[in-house]
This record gives sequence, structure tokens and C-alpha cells, in this order.
Amino acid sequence: MKNPFKSVAVFLSVATTVAAASIKEEKFGEMPDGREVKIFTLENGKGMRVKVTEYGAILASVEAPDRDGKSAELTHGHDTLEGWLKDTSYFGATVGRFGNRIADGKFTLDGKEYTLAKNNNPGGMPCSLHGGKVGFNKVLWKGTKTADGVEFTYLSKDGEEGFPGNLSVKVTYTLNDDNELGWHATATTDAPTVVNLVQHAYWNISGDPAAPVTDQMLTLEADHYLPTNKGLIPTGERAPVAGTPMDFTKPTEIGKGVGENFPALKLAGGYDHAWVLRPGDGVRKAATVEDSKSGRILTVSTDAPAIHFYLGNFLDGGVKGRGGVAYHKRTALCLETEAFPDAPNQPSFPTTVLRPGETYQHRIIFKLSAR
Repeated sequence: MKNPFKSVAVFLSVATTVAAASIKEEKFGEMPDGREVKIFTLENGKGMRVKVTEYGAILASVEAPDRDGKSAELTHGHDTLEGWLKDTSYFGATVGRFGNRIADGKFTLDGKEYTLAKNNNPGGMPCSLHGGKVGFNKVLWKGTKTADGVEFTYLSKDGEEGFPGNLSVKVTYTLNDDNELGWHATATTDAPTVVNLVQHAYWNISGDPAAPVTDQMLTLEADHYLPTNKGLIPTGERAPVAGTPMDFTKPTEIGKGVGENFPALKLAGGYDHAWVLRPGDGVRKAATVEDSKSGRILTVSTDAPAIHFYLGNFLDGGVKGRGGVAYHKRTALCLETEAFPDAPNQPSFPTTVLRPGETYQHRIIFKLSAR
């Protein structure tokens, strides 16, 4: 099937429609081998401030005002580089070379089988998750200020984590005065490979990192989801959401159905699935989260074919983030726009194959507002 990430997308550039943010560059720390790591702060005129770092091309912080104009941190993360170096939850990460899961850590491309690291074992079924043991979230990128944001580049060499081809990757973050945070990933290769770059922020738009997000309202622009087996690998079916607790076609309280005796939720221990976004040209709305207490609204728009909604099921309080706050179960949610999980092994899914001469593109806009 066609690779949706290689089509020419119509994208409303946040940089050309409204004023770009100011950008500050600072030293964040050093890698264990002594290499310097920079962090960049983007700040607009509407009270929104974003931090991104060369380590993992990570979205390290997002602050935005509530209905009363009071700003707060809206993502899970760490105060220091040392915290990010130890992180195993993919907080804010740019995930690659292939985000989400690949069954049994294997795939075949052009008749050749490739073996990847099996770094995840849900349900006793080992798989490759988020690029392997040292994915793009664990490497040092090169960050450069641009006229409207920050550009990160990285060369993933042939054979890295088992993937074929030298992959040249670029990720750009932008922020404008409409409180739109843009993430744009591109990649080219010198040999056939598979690519699925994912932005993995954990959101709690209430501004209280210890509060569950289950009382927030979620809308997903999707009429179908991908059921999985006990290893959280899609079965290949595209199941309708209608009449099930997977239905977020209208604003729905997140915690309303999570405890229901529904096969998909029982297998995954809660929401941890890909929803098939309604087709459309270019960037279109994919999800909306609303918090009634703060009045904040997060709108996610993308050109990707799917969105993975993960409700922080594996957070257990063992990870302490900013200010020493323990991140407990369901205190944040992820809305990861992406290709279909395990696509390299499932011919019925849109292909994730990238070949020489082609350019992979993936765009997201995170818009914060309040009412």
C-alpha cells in the first residue's frame, strides 16, 4: 500500500502565518563521553514557552496559560540532563528509527530478513519497541537555531539497531503567537529501509503533574482502531469503535470506559492502541483534549495515518520527574501520530518503506488554547 508519509502534504506553516517565537540557546550538560548538549528555549508573546534539547531531539518542556492566564508545565519530564539520560519512559522523545512495535524484532524487505533488538516483552511476546535499545531518543543530535525555530539533525548509520541504510534525519520545532507548536520530521536514505518517526510527549494539560488525566475529555478523529494480540501487536483487523469504549468520536471522559470488561482494554491493561485517522489531504485535526478545571485545550493535527493513544498504564510512581514529583499511573497521556504499528510485517497496512530518492515527511501541530 502507498506510504502516506511520502506524499506531498499541504501544511500551513506556523512560521509564515504569524510571528515566530524568540529563541535562546544554552548549555544543558554533557554526555557521558564529554560531548556538550544544548537546550533551546522558544517563547512567544502569548505566555507559551517550550524547551527542546539536542539529546534525543526531546521536547523537554511545554508551559502554557490556563483560562486565567496562569502558566504551568503541561508535560512529564526531568529537570536535568541526567534525568533524561536515565529515562526509560520516552518522555518528550523523538522516537525512531521505527516508533511503536515490530513483532518478534524481525521484518523482511526486498527478500532479505533483518533482525532488530528485542527490547520489549508485553504478554511474554518479545518485540522491538521505539527503535531498539539505543533509539533516536538516546543519541545526541546537532541543534541549530533557524529563523523560526530549532532544527535537529542526525545520521543513523547503516546497521544501527539492525536497520538497513544510512538514514539522514531532520526534526524541526517551531512556535508561533497562535500557541502552535510545530514538529516536522524528514528523512532520506541511501538504501531501502523502514521509517516511522514519532513524537512521544506525555501530556497533562491540567498543570498538576500528580493529578490523573482520566477526568479530561478526549476526542479522536477516528472511526476504527487496531485490535492487538497479548503482545500489543496489531492483529491486522481494523475494528469499528462504535458501541465500544474505544469510541472517542465525540468528546468523552477518558476514564469513563477504561475499566470496562472489553477484550482490547483487558489485553493492554488500558488504552494503548492505534486509532485509524479519517483520511484527508495534508495536515488535519486528529485529536482534542479538554480540561474543564484549567480551561486548557490541546488540539493535535497531523498528516499521519494513525494516532496512538497511550494512557500512561506503565507509570507506577517509581519515576520521579520535575521537582521530585512521582509520576503515577494515568497522570499523563500520549497522542503519538504515526504509521501503523508492525507495518513492515503486515502488507495490508500502509507501507513504511523508504527508498533512495524519496523523502519521508511527518508533520504535527500541537495547539494550546483556553476557555
